[in-house]
Order: sequence, then structure tokens, then C-alpha cells
Amino acid sequence: MKTLFNGRLWVHYGQAYVVSGPVFDYDLEASFRGQSNGLCGASSPSLLFLITGLHTGHVNFSVQFSDAEPPLDWAWEDVVEVSSTMVNRPFLKEWAGQVSYPIDLAPGTYRVRYAARGMDSARAVDTIVETEEPIDTYQLSFWPAEGEAPDRVVRQESQTAAYWNGWANSLHPTS
Repeated sequence: MKTLFNGRLWVHYGQAYVVSGPVFDYDLEASFRGQSNGLCGASSPSLLFLITGLHTGHVNFSVQFSDAEPPLDWAWEDVVEVSSTMVNRPFLKEWAGQVSYPIDLAPGTYRVRYAARGMDSARAVDTIVETEEPIDTYQLSFWPAEGEAPDRVVRQESQTAAYWNGWANSLHPTS
């Protein structure tokens, strides 16, 4: 597995994004409409809308690439998978696109696994200042896919993930 990003990522409103298209659309509902998971929205073209437990502050974040589906690491409390097509080389973006990190990933269709640990602890704290250590940790893993497949919730241990997954399921598919 190749590491494409590993570090701290600033989030606000519990949001971060991967963007590969020319338009950066912040529409939360549109990003999750029609999905069963509420952590990694892939319903909008060229965008992954990522939810974190922490409202505001830094989270630990890594992006990985593998030539094939990586084994599932059960140390992660919450895990979801989506399909996504990258139309250009993507960028990992902090809240509202204020800071971008290039991700060395070729255009194409990928299966994506978003894994989280510490969401409930971070949600309980809500906000951390610049000098505090991150509470929650996330890993986004990409591997090539032949085509699109439905999203799925692989593991749900936190109340935060349960809330967001329930919210995504409540969205009317055509609203």
C-alpha cells in the first residue's frame, strides 16, 4: 500500500473533501442522497464529502492507494465503502476548500474505503485548539475498480456514525 497523504487535516463543521473536478459543490444532502452511509458522500460527481466526529480542529488523516482491495483492519471502529470516479488528479481539501493537498492518484474509477476511529470522543469534545493533539483518526483507501458499485456500511461502532448513517438513509432519493 502506498501512502499519498499522512498528517493533520483541519476540519470545521466536521467536514473535509476529496475533489477531482472543476466545480467544488458543498451540497451536503446532494453528496449523500441515495446512499446507505452518511460518512463518505459520493453521490455528487468528482467529489467525496467526508464527515468527521470533531466539529472544529485538527484530525489525524491518511490517504492510501493499493493495486487491489486491501484487507480490512478491524482496529477501525467505523468503516464505509463507496465507488468514485476521479476525472482529474484529486485534491484533499480542508473545510470550505481553504487548503488543498494534491493526491497522486490518476483519473479513473476507484473503490474507496473510509475508516474512522475516535468519532464519539471527538464529537463529545466538539472543538480543539491548534496546539491540542487530534482526538479522531481517519484513513481513506483507494483501489482500482472495474465500475460503480453501491456504497455500503462495513462496520458501525460509534453513535456518531450511527447518527450520520441514519441521516443519509432518511434522505428522499429524488428531493
